[in-house]
Amino acid sequence: MKIGYARVSTEEQNLDLQVLALTAAGCERLFHDHGVSGATFRRPGLDDTLTQLSRGDTLVVWRLDRLGRSLMKLVEMIDTLDKRGIRFQSLTEAIDTTSCSGMFIFHMMAALAQFERTLISERTRCGMNAARERGRRVGRRATMTPVQCKEALALSETLSVVELAARFHVHPRTMQRMLRNSTVQRDSSETQGRQE
Repeated sequence: MKIGYARVSTEEQNLDLQVLALTAAGCERLFHDHGVSGATFRRPGLDDTLTQLSRGDTLVVWRLDRLGRSLMKLVEMIDTLDKRGIRFQSLTEAIDTTSCSGMFIFHMMAALAQFERTLISERTRCGMNAARERGRRVGRRATMTPVQCKEALALSETLSVVELAARFHVHPRTMQRMLRNSTVQRDSSETQGRQE
């Protein structure tokens, strides 16, 4: 069975063009999202579509961007459909995973998605290195100030980790990690002091 999915981003747009194309392509059932962005892959109409698809079915969209905007997420979704035995077809781009050329285009998309991931990762690393060289702190902001850490370390003699975490409004694991790091630093400083 061919199941069609249509989407428009704003309430002012209409689905007529997509519905006509999907019906002409032989879709027996249609699902849609009206006024929903393609940036998210959690949409009521899309969720219903994915639930209805069974092995041997084909998911049909008018254009690839109707399914979503992120190339990585699109490749991931199409790959998941393939594992479920569900074919995919995009009318405008002539992608049809039942044909050799369609599978070739899909694999090209997968390679582009991997390339995009690598570029993002590389740019992130370069940005972090540049920030470090300028003397900026990189990474997540510390949950507790140095003063709070010192106070918590002193109180750790009488209070449990859970009590300390509640007192300083942090997760117990955060408190545990901070206490462990502070203890290691203190021991290291004491060892250096004795050696000098």
